[in-house]
Amino acid sequence: MDTAPLIALEHLAAGAFAEVEANLDGDAESLVLYRDGDTVRAWLNVCPHAGRRLDWAPGQFLKSKDGWLVCAAHGASFELQGGECLAGPCRGESLRAVAVEVRAGAVWLKHVASL
Repeated sequence: MDTAPLIALEHLAAGAFAEVEANLDGDAESLVLYRDGDTVRAWLNVCPHAGRRLDWAPGQFLKSKDGWLVCAAHGASFELQGGECLAGPCRGESLRAVAVEVRAGAVWLKHVASL
């Protein structure tokens, strides 16, 4: 179980992105967080088109006038509900979601109990 949150909610403004590092299955991974009101969504910081990071500089993300997350490398554009690519070279593919939850004023990885 994680002993620290990914980020304090107060450090992620509504409608903003953040990049955080998280330990997923024993590997350090870069995640993109997006805050929508009191909800936070998270995806691996990897474009499905070419496997490159989505940010143009560490923690700096592009957002289109339509409100989509734009990959800095090749311009793929992802909607922010499910992470589906709506425009660009990987249209129809999706970002890989990572389950997170907001609790105690912070964003945490969500652990799903094994059956």
